[in-house]
Amino acid sequence: MMHALRSVVVVALAAVATLLAVPGTASAAPTTVGYDVSYPQCGTTLPQDRAFAVVGVNGGLSTRTNPCLAAQLGWAWGASGSVPAQPRAQLYLNTANPGELRAQVTTWPSRGATPYGLCNGANTTACSWQYGWERAQNSVDAFFTPAARAARVDSRPASYLWWLDVETMNTWQSGSPEALARNRAALEGMTTFLTTRGGRVGVYSTGQQWAQIVGAVPAGSNLTGRDSWLAGATSLADAQASCSKPALVPGGRVTLTQYVQNNLDRNQSCR
Repeated sequence: MMHALRSVVVVALAAVATLLAVPGTASAAPTTVGYDVSYPQCGTTLPQDRAFAVVGVNGGLSTRTNPCLAAQLGWAWGASGSVPAQPRAQLYLNTANPGELRAQVTTWPSRGATPYGLCNGANTTACSWQYGWERAQNSVDAFFTPAARAARVDSRPASYLWWLDVETMNTWQSGSPEALARNRAALEGMTTFLTTRGGRVGVYSTGQQWAQIVGAVPAGSNLTGRDSWLAGATSLADAQASCSKPALVPGGRVTLTQYVQNNLDRNQSCR
């Protein structure tokens, strides 16, 4: 009986040693990759492994809605939130200033009190500011809020970081410092509306496109100090390096950089 017991003990100890020698299966580290999506991704399968997401509210133009906004908002809120510096669900708005083509659009304002004076319907800095305000208001109230409620996610603008998407593919004024000032005023109007609703606001562009559309931002502008989300990188390494580039506005920080991989816009947090 003692021999049999010793045999059992030896076998048991060997089994324990074997278990200790085999490393346990480690949990996969949570991803730190973020994605941005909008109407071009409607009907596609979106990544399930995501740290955060930025969703486009508009359908390419500031006057149009993203037709699958509700579904994409629900997807965004399912992000892991594994990057503390980045809110799980963020938003971006298309921007523009069609003041030079105002006879061809129905959304150019005809009135409004602005920091640049009264808008009277002309192609002025005041009306550019008012245009930006109205486009942001429409994007929030007519597009975002109903979609967020349909998705059963937070519909308060104050709960989001809003990025202003500034790209040359949209309609902008050009040809003079005054034209750039009017473009800047449109972005200031959007920023004012969003901040009065409690939202945080940042700006998205490349340095080259920002210089072409907006130019230098003066100290008194409410764009000063805004965080920058830089586009243009073609790889993760390039995006990481872009974190060291200058911000788009004085006093700002580059907090997010975008790169493309497998036909998807991915994003690297710089903090």
